[in-house]
Amino acid sequence: MRLQFDQQTKIGVELIQDVDLTMRSRDQLPQLLAGLQYIFVTPEVNKSVFKLLESKILSKNNHMGRPGLSLWEILVLGAVRLNLNMDYDRLHDTANYHQKVRGILGVHSTTADWDLGKEYKLQTIKDNVGLLDEQTMMQINDLVTQAGHVLKKKRRTKRSNLRFD
Repeated sequence: MRLQFDQQTKIGVELIQDVDLTMRSRDQLPQLLAGLQYIFVTPEVNKSVFKLLESKILSKNNHMGRPGLSLWEILVLGAVRLNLNMDYDRLHDTANYHQKVRGILGVHSTTADWDLGKEYKLQTIKDNVGLLDEQTMMQINDLVTQAGHVLKKKRRTKRSNLRFD
């Protein structure tokens, strides 16, 4: 049975909501990771994104066999691959050795440098990330964009309600 994400945190593994992402970089990866972090910590967006992923990935025949990656890991790796236009070899390297990506995946160990935590195999990444198609990623993009517009409206109304008497 494929899980949305592993709800049992392990000792020494950084929580996804606690990953510190610096936005001073002009690279697109930190902004992407911040967006994924927002999806994870916002319940309304989280539910709709996972519902979409479940309808696409968890078909009637896909509940048997060895467990692959969680839906969250598939989403993160698929978004990183698509956003940075990576091949699977580079994605494999990024998933195993990039601390911020591993933090958003929920597998980054903070206790020791020698303990990498979960290691991703190339074929596992290919088999699981390949389940996501461009149409599903576009639908997720639409959901996140709508949530961003709502968030922007909330900020705008908070500012307009401030009074300096």
